Amino acid sequence: MSAMDFLVFQLQAPMASWGEAAVGEYRGSAPHPGQSALVGLLGAALGLDRADEAAHAALRDGYGFAVGVLGAQGDGRLLRDYHTAQVPPRSALKGRPHATRRDELAMPKRELGTILSTRDYRQNVHYLIAVALREGATAPHTLAALAQALRTPRFHLYLGRKTCAPAAPLWPQVVEAASAHAAMQVFGERFEAQRQQAQAATQAARPQRWVPEVLEPLPSLTRLHFDAHIPAGVPAWLNVPRKDRLMSRRGWQFGDRTEFTAWLAEEEPPCS
Repeated sequence: MSAMDFLVFQLQAPMASWGEAAVGEYRGSAPHPGQSALVGLLGAALGLDRADEAAHAALRDGYGFAVGVLGAQGDGRLLRDYHTAQVPPRSALKGRPHATRRDELAMPKRELGTILSTRDYRQNVHYLIAVALREGATAPHTLAALAQALRTPRFHLYLGRKTCAPAAPLWPQVVEAASAHAAMQVFGERFEAQRQQAQAATQAARPQRWVPEVLEPLPSLTRLHFDAHIPAGVPAWLNVPRKDRLMSRRGWQFGDRTEFTAWLAEEEPPCS
């Protein structure tokens, strides 16, 4: 397999929520980000308007994606939240501006209703993301341009919900490798070299003191989830359908796609 360029970056946060199909008042979360979440993340970094359907479709169709789970608990522990929210009746919003939450609630409290829902989150997540140009497609941005956008995002970046901000820099790197798995390994080597350099510099500045680690080492890859448009470099153990292919950002409509999974390191698959 010949070498090609990959964009690799990390996503680490105390909380994340990767929305799936909503049924009634329940809002579940997948263990790891899907295609729509990654398209939305790149779109926010680039400063795309949510109403720009063509730009989001170009991101969806221009790249292949792979998600590496770091550590045995890298996809986080489940946290379930019983959520209440005040909302005005639809009739009260007609004929008056309501661009912000403050505008929506600018009415007597007796006229407000309450919506109840159950929402799932994932705690202490850590992933590596690999992005590659999709063969035969026209990518709207180079990988270097996407990396720069992630370093200096136009809009706030978050992991599924706006309250789930990254806990560490994404540190995007353009890596030449034969596969997404190999590219993530190169990213890990670069990260470790950077970590040791930062630790040595901090220790040199305080030679008489004990200095804690300024960066935590990256855990090992335990699983790799990928689509059909990126060379994974490892055989898939299973494939499952996911309803996370962005169809309409404005209408919150999603289609099906196939996601492949490979188990790595010491973690064993749930069945053979």
